[in-house]
Amino acid sequence: MAHSTKERRVISVIVMNESSVLARVTALFAGRGYNIESLTVAPIPDSSMSNITIATNGSTRVMEQITKQLHKLIPVYKVIEHEEMVEKEMVLVKFPAAERLSDIQALCMAYNGGIANVGPDMVIGMVADEPCRVQHFLEAAKRYNPLEIVRGGVVAIER
Repeated sequence: MAHSTKERRVISVIVMNESSVLARVTALFAGRGYNIESLTVAPIPDSSMSNITIATNGSTRVMEQITKQLHKLIPVYKVIEHEEMVEKEMVLVKFPAAERLSDIQALCMAYNGGIANVGPDMVIGMVADEPCRVQHFLEAAKRYNPLEIVRGGVVAIER
């Protein structure tokens, strides 16, 4: 039964930085009916490659199949299925200026963040932490009547 249990997985795919690579990588997940929870793509400094970080839920067997097929794609250089990793996610939250700035700042700081911007009508808080802690931050932030929330994708690096 362990093969059918869905677990949260984070995979990094190092690819050549060229057009249509992202579409081919994500098609492997879509073809097997797996949703991608989070997708982050960024160029690797001083190279012609990019790092695609994918967070998803899947069984061990299907994730092994996807990993093997990712290795077969021509522009893929390396696939890393993270086991022991440092994982972070960023979120920006816009609050009304009527809320106490010190309260919002204290909340953001408790989750590795701070105030990113202050305007006449709003305050934008930023947090960068583990995905489960970002979720806890968002639950705690509800009491300050957020106007808008923008959650970024996961980035991960092997320890």
